[in-house]
Amino acid sequence: MDTWARQGSATKTCAPPAANLTRAGHQARTAALRSRHARLHVFHGTDRRNMLAAFLSLIPIFLLILLGFALRKGGFVPMEQWRGVEQICYWLLFPALLILSLVRAELSIGALRGYVYGLFAMIVTMTVLMWLLRMPLRRWLDMRGPTYSSLFQTVTRWNGFIAMAIIDKLYGEPGVTILAIAFAVMIPYLNVVNILVLATYAGRTRATPRMILLAMVKNPLILAVLIGLAINLLRIPLPSPLMTTLELLGRGALGMTLLALGAGLQWRAVKAAGPEIGLSIGLRLLGMPAVALACGLLFGVTGTPLVIMIIAAAVPTAVNGYVLARAMGGDAEYYAAAATAQVMLSFVTLPVIIWLAMRIAG
Repeated sequence: MDTWARQGSATKTCAPPAANLTRAGHQARTAALRSRHARLHVFHGTDRRNMLAAFLSLIPIFLLILLGFALRKGGFVPMEQWRGVEQICYWLLFPALLILSLVRAELSIGALRGYVYGLFAMIVTMTVLMWLLRMPLRRWLDMRGPTYSSLFQTVTRWNGFIAMAIIDKLYGEPGVTILAIAFAVMIPYLNVVNILVLATYAGRTRATPRMILLAMVKNPLILAVLIGLAINLLRIPLPSPLMTTLELLGRGALGMTLLALGAGLQWRAVKAAGPEIGLSIGLRLLGMPAVALACGLLFGVTGTPLVIMIIAAAVPTAVNGYVLARAMGGDAEYYAAAATAQVMLSFVTLPVIIWLAMRIAG
């Protein structure tokens, strides 16, 4: 009896620890689930904030574009006057904004080395992909040289004005400075390559070293970036009245540029365009951001620079390429249609791409 009693007593003595272990395990699982739910709640909350920030940053930009279109369409401002507005924005207001941003910036080129390499890799990769598409497009779609040259332009060129407006809204002056470096990296290369492609496939004008050099020297955006970088790196002091003048000019740059962009949209060209226009839209608005993401991650770009790099790749094509296409024998009508369609469809693609970029960049 004593043995059985001792065994029973031992069993009773051991039972509470087992129950405690069960309760402890249950509490640990509950705590883990709560922690997981809390992390998911924070993640989804951040996700929603990023999506809202992306959407809100684009509303004023697209409203200004639509307002410019309405002013031109309603006859309030004739098209002839818009050409003067475009020239003022291109030659004066936007360069002033670029110079001001770079002069004020605390530049650390070493910290942005991966960003610079990623940008260059992105545009070179897309150039090679477009060159590889030349023969398949000729064989399957019977795409002639002039149309191909305009397709090439509308895919590789980017609208820095829209990118600047978005990034100014999202990140302010530090973001604008990072984007200004993209102007310095991308615009000279893209100018040279697009002139060569037009001369090769459009056939009206032969590209000469003098023509390429003039295109570089006469580009006000390239000159503005070089001037701003030189003043910053050489620590040249600017008089206060000159800085104030740049500020006043820069304030009008984004609004006036977006109005002029809207006034230049050509709906008739979109209606008359063939199915080839879909190639320009898909490659520019979806293909280019994908290439930007891959190149950015390859060179270790993270955070704000990665988001800015993807935004620069995701904006529509530059409208001023239409003038070059017309002058050098490219398909100007195709360019006008593709540029207009890209601007309007970017209303849908840009918020999603910016949200994804913020999510990936962390």
